Order: sequence, then C-alpha cells, then structure tokens
Amino acid sequence: MKKASLVFYVSLAIVGSLVLMGILMPTTLEKVTSVAQNFITNSFGWYYLVLVMVFVVACAYLFVSPLGRIKLGKQEDEPEFSKPTWLAMLFSAGVGISLIFYGTYEPLSHYAISSPTGELGTDQGMKDALRFTFFHYGIHGWAVYGVVSLVLAYFAFRKGELTLISRTLRPIIGKHADGLVGKVIDIIAVVSTVLGVATSLGFGAMQINGGLSYLFGIPSNFTIQSIIIFVVTILFMISALTGLSKGIKILSNLNMGLAAALFLIVFLLGSTVFTLNLFVDSVGAYLQNFINMGFRISPLNEDSRSWINGWTLFYWAWWISWAPFVGVFIARVSKGRTIREFVLYVLLIPTLIAIVWFTNFGSAAFITEMGGGASLTSLLPEETLFGVFESFPYSMALSILAIILIGTFFITSADSGTFVLGMMTANGTQNPSNKIKVVWGVFLALTAFALLYTGGLQALQNTMIIGALPFSVIMLLMLWSLFKSLNEEAKEFGIGQFKVIENKKTANKHKKDTKAV
Repeated sequence: MKKASLVFYVSLAIVGSLVLMGILMPTTLEKVTSVAQNFITNSFGWYYLVLVMVFVVACAYLFVSPLGRIKLGKQEDEPEFSKPTWLAMLFSAGVGISLIFYGTYEPLSHYAISSPTGELGTDQGMKDALRFTFFHYGIHGWAVYGVVSLVLAYFAFRKGELTLISRTLRPIIGKHADGLVGKVIDIIAVVSTVLGVATSLGFGAMQINGGLSYLFGIPSNFTIQSIIIFVVTILFMISALTGLSKGIKILSNLNMGLAAALFLIVFLLGSTVFTLNLFVDSVGAYLQNFINMGFRISPLNEDSRSWINGWTLFYWAWWISWAPFVGVFIARVSKGRTIREFVLYVLLIPTLIAIVWFTNFGSAAFITEMGGGASLTSLLPEETLFGVFESFPYSMALSILAIILIGTFFITSADSGTFVLGMMTANGTQNPSNKIKVVWGVFLALTAFALLYTGGLQALQNTMIIGALPFSVIMLLMLWSLFKSLNEEAKEFGIGQFKVIENKKTANKHKKDTKAV
C-alpha cells in the first residue's frame, strides 16, 4: 500500500481500537456512548438545528445567486455521467438503505407510537407524521450533503486541490492545510465516515434479518446479522474492485430500477387516490411549517424535547456523519456541473423523490394499521415493511423484492464507502488502490459487527450522534472557506455583487487601496 498516507494508519488505529473495545468491553462501550449521546443532544441540540438551517440558507443563496453559473471544473469540462446515472449514484449512496428501513416505520411510529405533536392516532396526527418525515429526509438533510460535496467539488475541479477535506480549508488556514492541522481534520472526517457508513450497514443487516425472520422464521439475532454482513461484505468488495464506472454505476442504476418497480407496485395495488390526496395535503403542511420545524427545540416541554432528541437530532447527526463520505463521492461524480445545476439535483430532486416515497409507503402503513388486522406497532422496526406487504396481493414476491433491494442498497453504500475512504486516506487520489479499498471494506464490516454486538439499534444511534459533533465544526469552516474563495472569484470575473463579512482591519485596508487607485 505505497499510496497509503499517515491519515490511513492513524484512522485505522482509532477505528481498530473502537472495534476491540466493542468486542472486549461491550457493556462499557454502550454506557460510554449512551452518556456521551445524552450530553450532546441535551447541550448541543440548539446548535444542530441552527447549523443545518445555515446550510439550507447557504445553498438557497448559491442557487439564486449569479454565482450559480460557475462551473465545478474548467470551462471546457463536461460531465462524466449522464443526469439519470448521476442522480442514481448520489441518491443510492446518500439515503438508500434508510428509505427501505424507515419507509413504513417512521411515518407509522409518528402516527401510532410516539407523535411529534401529541396527535397520536388521529387524522391530524397522520398528516403531522408525514410532514415531519419529509422534514427529516428533505431539503434540510440534503443541504448538509450539498455543502460538503459542493465545497469539495469546487476546490478539487476548479482550484486543482486534492480531494481532501483539509485542502478545502486552504483559503482560511493557509499552509496548515498541508501540515499537522490538515492531517487532524482529515482523520476526523475519516473516523466520522466509518461510523456513519458502519451504522447504516448495521441497519441494513438488521432489516434483511427482520425480513427473513418475518417470512421464514429465521431467528433475528446477532449471529444471523453477522452472517449477513459477512456475505454482503464479500459482494461489495467484488463490486468495489471493479471501479467507479463499472460496479458502483451498474448497481446504482439497478437500485433505482428496483426501487421504482417496488414503488409502482405498492402505489398501484394500494389505495392510490388516498395516497395522492395525502401527498398533496402533507406537502402543503411541510412547506407551511418549513421554518418552524427547522428551529423546533421545545425547551419547555420535556416529552416533546425527548422526541426531538430521538428523531430530529439523531437525523441531523446521521446526515452530518455521512457528509464526508457522501460529500466526497458526490463531488467525485459531479465534475463539469454548474453550481446552480448541482444544488438543484442534490437538494430538490432527492427531496421530491423522498417525499413521494414516504407518502406511498407511509399511507400503506396507515391503512394497514387502521384495517383492524394484526397491529404493525407490535412488530420490530425492521419487520414493519414486511408486515405491510402481508395486506397486499403477491405479498411474498413483494417481500423478496424488498430484501433484494435492501441488499443492493447495502452493497452500493458499502461499495461507495470503501471507494471514498480509499480516496480520503491515499492523499486524495481519484482512483485509490484495491489494497486500501479492501482494508477499509474489512474494517467497515468489523465496525458494524462491533456496534451490533455492543447494543444493536441504540448503540448505532449513539455512535452516530457522537461522531457527527466534531465534523460539524469542520463543515462550518468549509462553508466559510467556500464563500471566501467565491468572493475572490466574483471580483476577478465580475460575477454579480457578493461580499463576505470582513473584519475592520481588512475593510480599512480596502478603503486605503481604493483611495490609492
């Protein structure tokens, strides 16, 4: 592994220590992560909400600003992938498994188990359940990905920097981007990426196990989930070794095809008119409450605050912890796009897909729950989707299709993860060596093993929230760096009027320079 960097070895040591602790001292790790998670959500909840809203505003500004015409690359650069393939790749890497895992469970949970507004089991509670699900998977979340991927793509393809988080900060930290400070920043990004991807692999293994258990009576436990992770690891390693333009591209398109097929079957066989009416009503509620939900922290209501900690803050931490991985990957496949086109496809199109998906599967869950048969709320979260299919014709075929889709999303996420981790730990190379990708593939699987062994779903969520906090600070610095660089480019090429906040000393210097001219 001649191309492996210091970041590779230090990150590997940190991840390896976490894996060993999870295997040798699972109870201790669970307690430590639980205490840390409670501290972060209670002390920094306000920070996460403000942070994500800042990202939304920044992306919106770049979309409407004249700066949106700037290309992520040289003027002569053309996109490497077609728009449908590009969208499939960024969507599969971004939220693939979670759409299947939470597609029915989250709307159902908000409606029938724990309501965000206290309207449990009512018609209003049904609409509230969908709008909060849209909120968690909509513009706010994709803005997190959008900021990181846009900054990386801009500096890599327009400024000629290596595809490393540290190099995007050169405008504000200068030569330190190449030194120890830069290495620390990249290590934080790598560890956050490992925790984020490993958490999703754990979710995927749990849901595949849940489906097999529900359909065939196979036990749902750590042993079966470990076997699933082992098998899928072999498959995604084979895909990872074929390269970006083959394995990941083919699987991403396959994912979108299978997802579209499953969606249409549920839509056509379910209550189509009810779904369409609920879609229109819930989208209106989402747009009407967009800002209110973004700043909702409930300081005076303990029950409501507990819900926010368990759902909204968990999701923001999830998006942030995945941001370095998805950001590097989206940046890698976005060369040649303009900033405006980038924001449109990375924020608005995936948001629309998520809204349509959750309305379709959420309405199916509502109707099943209200139908008077077996209650979905008595099932494990990973079994809910299969419980919904029981009320559909061809239920076994639908369930098998869902398991295949979960598997392909599983493989794509892990495949993309190994590719990106290889880039991040091999000095930003666009094509990391197979040896480095294999090592990261193994360690992703081991981390997922350790987290599942430590405490299942709760341990996965705790680790996600902890890993996101340090990288969130780096994200703010990246945004500052981007605006500073764009400001300089706007002045150089006369692109609109765009200013950043400058300190008094700098402002005075500009005044003197102007007088001198």
